[in-house]
Amino acid sequence: MPQAIVVAADAETDTCLAQRGAMLLAGLDLLNQGVTVFDADLRLVACNQRFLQLLDFPAALGQVGTPFEAFIRYNAERGEYGPGDAQQQVAERVALARRFEPHDTERMRPDGSVLRVRGEPLPGGGFISLYTDKTEQQAYERLLQQQKQDLEWHVGARTAELEAANRQLREADAANAQITAALRRSEERLRLITDTIPALIAYFDKDHIYRYANRGYADWFGRRNEHIVGRHIEAALGSKFYAAVVGYVNEALSGKQITYEYSMDKDDGSTIFARSTLVPEIAADGQVLGCFVLSFDITEQTQTQAALVQAQKMEAVGQLSGGMAHDFNNMLTVVIGNLAELQSRHQHDAAVRDYLDPALQAAERGVALVHRLLTFARQQPLAPRAVNIASLFQDMLQLIRRSLPENIAVSTQLPVEALHALADPHQLESAILNLVLNARDAMGEGGQLTLAASRITLTERDSELHLQPGNYVRLEVRDSGSGMSQEVQLRVFEPFFTTKRFGSGSGLGLAMVYGFARQSGGAVQVASAPGQGTVFSLYLPLTQPEAALTGRLNFSGKAGGRERPLVLLVEDDPDVRRVVRLQLTGLGFPVLEAESGDEAAVMVASIDDIGLLLTDIVMPGQLDGRALAQRARQLRPKMRIVLMSGYDEAGRGAAANFPKLEKPFTPAQLAALLDEVMLCPPQP
Repeated sequence: MPQAIVVAADAETDTCLAQRGAMLLAGLDLLNQGVTVFDADLRLVACNQRFLQLLDFPAALGQVGTPFEAFIRYNAERGEYGPGDAQQQVAERVALARRFEPHDTERMRPDGSVLRVRGEPLPGGGFISLYTDKTEQQAYERLLQQQKQDLEWHVGARTAELEAANRQLREADAANAQITAALRRSEERLRLITDTIPALIAYFDKDHIYRYANRGYADWFGRRNEHIVGRHIEAALGSKFYAAVVGYVNEALSGKQITYEYSMDKDDGSTIFARSTLVPEIAADGQVLGCFVLSFDITEQTQTQAALVQAQKMEAVGQLSGGMAHDFNNMLTVVIGNLAELQSRHQHDAAVRDYLDPALQAAERGVALVHRLLTFARQQPLAPRAVNIASLFQDMLQLIRRSLPENIAVSTQLPVEALHALADPHQLESAILNLVLNARDAMGEGGQLTLAASRITLTERDSELHLQPGNYVRLEVRDSGSGMSQEVQLRVFEPFFTTKRFGSGSGLGLAMVYGFARQSGGAVQVASAPGQGTVFSLYLPLTQPEAALTGRLNFSGKAGGRERPLVLLVEDDPDVRRVVRLQLTGLGFPVLEAESGDEAAVMVASIDDIGLLLTDIVMPGQLDGRALAQRARQLRPKMRIVLMSGYDEAGRGAAANFPKLEKPFTPAQLAALLDEVMLCPPQP
């Protein structure tokens, strides 16, 4: 073969290798991580500018062949490793590096930045290290934009360099063989580097054929590198993916840089997200030869943003619920007060009771609905009381059956003895419903759901529950679903952790159950195995049933041995004020009325005969109920004070020292509280 042809063939090979090496170096300089490669003699083979910037090294140290010891000595002499003998620090770190062991550490630099250093040994000696600045997350978007611009600039610069290198290689002599071997080694080393960095890098030509893909890119799509390189995008990654991105690909091949985001469903049912930038490679004559692909995994960022949106929606619901609760409770106070008065006056008229009893029951359900709305929005504090578990299960069964598909059977297992748990009933209902819905999702093809309750005595040996020894009620929600692995069980109560498809759950349900159990003095436990179903056990303190309230004022004219005092009723809603006035006069109390805290304050200061102040908390004007109560306590220390609340978002602090009557209330509840207040001396 003629010598000229051999030289030309070798030159073409060298050109190809140089092009690939230059492209890999260009991608390396665009990384947001520092990269270094040292050989078996601990001398620098390659590093990027990010490495020098992250550790504040001078550019002179970035020369090929710089000893590893020079970097360590530079750091030790400027106090990078803290106080101590610099020579000893250098010796220790160089000795450790000569072991060529994988390592992954974090350290804080003197300027407060935190670096993660991850190193891996290379075949034949030496190692590659990645340096990540973990303090720069907030600058992510800005750095990404800079990387795009740098990549575009480097593409143009490298293209010019490659053209110059091609001219030089055509004039090369017999030394081309050695140069070719060196370039091949360089390509292999750069391939190792790009396969190690946490970025997805690829290149396709104008015909949509992949010419390069690093390991991260292939792993992202669940493919092997040989199944991507040399194949059309559609053939390599599937028609569904190609249909989603072909518009961006064609726009990039027209010469325009494109950035877009996309999602992809994996075989295990999860969804992953990425952000890609396509940078066209443009020849000197203006022709687009292909596109560089630079992608980043943004799955965690996207999921966090979705969880934040869900939390903001919950906050909006909570604010709306709080605003509605006060008005609803005022309306229900009027309804219940008037219905109760009618019931009292016509208690022996069966025909009237047939109308009144359903109306009162509906009003009571309205009260429960408002409480549940506030509980859902996390604006109703826990109100623990004795909850009959059998009655709770019975009341919830209809709702549970409506929430489940027909292919899931529901059953209950209850002991003969009545069990009463000390818990907030509405929160307990929400917790059980969360567990039921979780079980439903685990039984996609149907199955058996069982609600069980039992009494259990815990001793000091049951320490894994972190509960005090004593008697508890154990509530169990069992399903015959797919079960969970040990790894999932360890994280199942973490906020925002979910195994459901993206958008199918916030990952907060079981975390809320855990928080409710702990706040109630109990615990929650899970037992499961793949393919064997799941059992969630909720432990709550056992208690005795509460006695029915029977306290009523003595209508003989005395209350606690005293005459009924003059009551100052303060309420801005005239309908509510009328109902409460009628209830008070029905109990034998003389009543004065005020429609605001400012008006009531004047009456408290000027009328000595007022013995009891009954005031709403939320009122217009300068003085709300809490401020009025404080002023009345200062002016009339012996005056008894009761607060009324339809919904008191700030019901803490000063109001905590006064008895409070929650709206809506019945005449019996009003009488019982006033009986208790009149029998007790006023608190200073």
